[in-house]
Amino acid sequence: MSTAETQERRTPGLVPVTETMRTAERRPSSAPGSSEPAEPSEPAGPPVRLASAFWRLLGSELGLTFRRPRNQVMLAVLASVPVLIGIALRIASADEAVGGLIGAVAGNSLMLTFASFSFLVLLLMPIAVSVVGGDSIAGEAGAGTLRYLLAAPAGRTRLLVVKYLNAVVFGYAITVVVALSALVTGLILFPVGPVTLLSGSTISVAEGLLRILLTVGYVGAGMAALAAVAVALSTFTEVSIGAIAATMVLIIVTQVLRAIPQLEAITPYLLPSWWTKFDAVLRSPVDFAGLGQGLLVFGAYILLFGSIAWARFSGKDITS
Repeated sequence: MSTAETQERRTPGLVPVTETMRTAERRPSSAPGSSEPAEPSEPAGPPVRLASAFWRLLGSELGLTFRRPRNQVMLAVLASVPVLIGIALRIASADEAVGGLIGAVAGNSLMLTFASFSFLVLLLMPIAVSVVGGDSIAGEAGAGTLRYLLAAPAGRTRLLVVKYLNAVVFGYAITVVVALSALVTGLILFPVGPVTLLSGSTISVAEGLLRILLTVGYVGAGMAALAAVAVALSTFTEVSIGAIAATMVLIIVTQVLRAIPQLEAITPYLLPSWWTKFDAVLRSPVDFAGLGQGLLVFGAYILLFGSIAWARFSGKDITS
């Protein structure tokens, strides 16, 4: 059999992969003898498709997060704490005149929201964010699904951004849940009226609600900074409990360091030092300079640990 006959009988599909890919990416050329030029080829990945794929991936991740029983239990626990605080303060203020925090909450329902944040923002809320953030990358690696996500194709940077935004949304969700629970409980247990601020001046109920909204935004930003830390730690291990535990230990250690007077010089650089600075909204006028400084610190933490997470994840060997 001649060489020419062999080439004619070759199966069309048995061609080099590179040739097939080029053929698939090219637009049909113009007919032979036609003077019309060939149409330009379309881009391989239109921006609209990339954007829709990103939002679909984020929506799927959010659905998995909020449907997970563990996360639903954490939301329920955080919603119940303001109720317990309100009942305890109601009982404590029932018999005699009291001052301080109890007196402030007993005098106005809106103050229960600020009291609840003061109690929860230093431990329970960070624990909830640590669980979701620490499980973001390490959980997928431990379950053996990380390489399949990257083959979707999701892309490492896009997947990392989705995982981080998922933790941020959950952080804001728990912040809103705490605020709503405290607000409803306060309206039921305590009187509604003008709010007395830390400076001694009073504001209307509408302005008090606006300041609660500012508090939610600020505290949520603090949880977003913690989420960046948790996601960064999650890229260093394939065991989610390790990343979660490391984030929680970091929170506890920084809380201990804040309590040591001799280490006061490093306090401004510790993330938990800024979580309680939302009390700037309880001054007249609102201390926007203090809030802005806190937001700058949160942004610095997000940029630093986000860069660490990207540098680690982009060059990491995915074996599971």
